[in-house]
Amino acid sequence: MLSARSNLSMTRNISRFLILSALLFAAVPPIVPSFFTARAQAPTSTEILPLSEVRPGMQGYAYTIFAGDQVEKFDLEVIGIMPNFLGPSQTIILVQLKGPKVEHTGVVAGMSGSPVYFEGKLAGALSLKLGVFTKEPIGGVTPIEDIIRPQPQRSSENIPPQSQSQAPGAGAQQLALPQDAASRTGLPTGSALEPIETPLVFSGYQPAALRQFATQLESYGFVAAQGGTAAPKPDDAHLLPGDMAGMVLVQGDTSISSACTVTAIRSNQVYLCGHPFLSLGDVQFPMARTAVVATLSSELASTKIINVGGPIGTITGDHLTAVTGKLGASPPMIPIDLTLAVGGTEKKLHFEMVNHPKLTPLLMSLTVFNGLTQNVLYGEGTTLHLSGEVVVHGHAPVQIENTFAPGDSFSPDGLPVALNIQSVFARLFTNTREVPVFDRIALRVESVPGRQSFSIESAWLEKGEAAPGETLRVRVLLRPYRGPARVEETTVRVPDQATRGTTLRVLVTDGEMLNRASRGFSFGSAGGSNAGLDQLIVLLNRERRNDRLYVGLFAPTPTILWDDKELPNIPLSQINVIDGRPTPGTVQILRESLASESSIALGGPVSGVISLNLQIR
Repeated sequence: MLSARSNLSMTRNISRFLILSALLFAAVPPIVPSFFTARAQAPTSTEILPLSEVRPGMQGYAYTIFAGDQVEKFDLEVIGIMPNFLGPSQTIILVQLKGPKVEHTGVVAGMSGSPVYFEGKLAGALSLKLGVFTKEPIGGVTPIEDIIRPQPQRSSENIPPQSQSQAPGAGAQQLALPQDAASRTGLPTGSALEPIETPLVFSGYQPAALRQFATQLESYGFVAAQGGTAAPKPDDAHLLPGDMAGMVLVQGDTSISSACTVTAIRSNQVYLCGHPFLSLGDVQFPMARTAVVATLSSELASTKIINVGGPIGTITGDHLTAVTGKLGASPPMIPIDLTLAVGGTEKKLHFEMVNHPKLTPLLMSLTVFNGLTQNVLYGEGTTLHLSGEVVVHGHAPVQIENTFAPGDSFSPDGLPVALNIQSVFARLFTNTREVPVFDRIALRVESVPGRQSFSIESAWLEKGEAAPGETLRVRVLLRPYRGPARVEETTVRVPDQATRGTTLRVLVTDGEMLNRASRGFSFGSAGGSNAGLDQLIVLLNRERRNDRLYVGLFAPTPTILWDDKELPNIPLSQINVIDGRPTPGTVQILRESLASESSIALGGPVSGVISLNLQIR
């Protein structure tokens, strides 16, 4: 699915998002029903027409919403049957849409899942479209037998709260080709049947924020659409075929939701879309009612402008032929509080987000960036101090603290804050022991005027030799950004067990360099994918901050790193008598051991490194 969509660039999708506001009122038909007006007659038949009885030339009809919550009928005709189109034994029905509205709009993004009837019987869901700039609206229908076929669901007891499967092979995962490979092997856009776009409705997100994540959004195949939110209504959960619903990814002061058409309802089971959203397999996402404000007709790609309504249940599956859900209670989400402080003024925002290893890191980064930069208190050219706490259920909380100074490029100054948050969550999800469940996330960003950053120009010891147990003063010459140089002083203590006649190394540096010097390759991966959550959290909390000057004293004795454990000054012969056998790749041996360290808080990012030698007499 994603490789077929790669021909439509995210730049074009974002451009469409940018102009939606200007075109909104022009796109509204002469009569636009309100969100909850009297409803048109929706389909009530539940009788199924088998694929074996569908023939070319059959006349039928389908239902969808063009505006408000009014389900409308449009006609269609079977052009042909295409066996093995979606995959082995996965047939689609090729149809031509007929009628004034669909001939004007063509196949519309958000129309996927529209129930299709022949001879008064439900035959399938409109799910595919044929190319772009086509003169005739031609689409593909997923047979209803494939949609309502029981999906390979796991029992709810095996699905952790707020989480989804990470196990290999869980759900029908689809792999996207690299962009150049897709362009060489993909079918011409005008002749390819591809899934109808499922709009990803961004409410409260500005185009400037989305543009910074265009590459990542494109890699997921998302089609950005502008939308809003509507207050929950008592009859939100009263769904009929042809209504619209979708999965909620973010809600609160901003929201991100998908939107497609309901194909069928069986008891409390809901079938939508007629194709996958992202082929995520078994999931636990909130399901919400959606309403159409208007349908925007476009020669490139018509789409529906959506308002997201109230919660109505849980999306339980995202598979090849349908998105499935259950009416009722919604699953819990991750509560997130974001505070921006400027001077004595604060602006607080609250969000809730799904917990998923593929989506949460990107959604966190995007939501934090948008909440920070699209804020009345925010301004470029200030130093941003990020602090916060990620409370992981059953584990110690992750402490976050870093400072980010503005740069000279056109990249927004708030982007490094968002990327730092994304990195933390991506690393938490790398563990293979358990799915992290987040109880609460609290983030605070304090804005300080000006660019507070420092570079290390020089450093010196009060003397070039010392005895074991002695404490030495270390002076460091720092150059603030566009400011006069200044000298900072700290101390470093020589360990009592230091061997006389040896040479120790004094490293004057920033936090990142000291992290790497003391943790090696395991710093970047927080211990590697074999580490459990406890080990990952210990390593994350142990990392030095970027707004401090560090002085580390290294002795020429080996250090053994084993997951989150540091074993300095250990003879190499002892590696084989460690209690338990480490798995391959979990142990790293460094040539030096960090004997002691000290730091000075400076209030802004520090960069640079100076190495000094200290003789032990």
